[in-house]
Amino acid sequence: MTGEFRLTEEQMAKRVAKEVKDGDCVNVGAGAPFLASQYVPKDIFVLWHIEHGILGIGRVAEGDEIDQDLIGLGRRPLVPVPGASCFSSAESFAMVRGGHINVSILGAFQVSEKGDLANWRLPGEPGQVGGAMDIAGHVKKLFVMMTHVTKNGAPKIVKQCTLPITEEECVNMVFTDMAVIEVTPEGLVLKEIAPGLTAEDVQNATEARLIISPELKEIEV
Repeated sequence: MTGEFRLTEEQMAKRVAKEVKDGDCVNVGAGAPFLASQYVPKDIFVLWHIEHGILGIGRVAEGDEIDQDLIGLGRRPLVPVPGASCFSSAESFAMVRGGHINVSILGAFQVSEKGDLANWRLPGEPGQVGGAMDIAGHVKKLFVMMTHVTKNGAPKIVKQCTLPITEEECVNMVFTDMAVIEVTPEGLVLKEIAPGLTAEDVQNATEARLIISPELKEIEV
């Protein structure tokens, strides 16, 4: 490998945030995907949706701003934007199932070359179903944000998922600490790579075959 550079969670979140469009309603998952909501440019208006019943979150609250009745994913205290609303989980998933969410940003354990998503159960651990099955099946676009390999170095972008599948052929783009990859009918297209890496480095860390984009470039960090 030509370099040891990997994107941090914050750098990954900044890259994902660039794909969000003005006026989008975006569902954001727990953990690292939530960070994308903190890096959208100020001139872009986005309604951030959290599945347990919040629409319209801003930045993470600090100090005297903290309201214990407005806590989001990962027990983060939030600052609402003007017009924000809170509601039941039933209403939240009615928004999802009704096709009103433009984009969702989720984490994953595996993504297949066809865009299958596995993100709810690991071997030997109890499953954490959450809302991902509804979300993955109903949002207009699904972005996955994850590390490229497991802690043991196993590829997470695979030919076929070996873990229980959340939803088939639902992922549109994958953002990892090594690359940006688009899921297309022709296969997985490698569009961007982390600074210091080569396309060969990324392929060596990926089980599925990658199609190298003729416009391949480094991720801006």
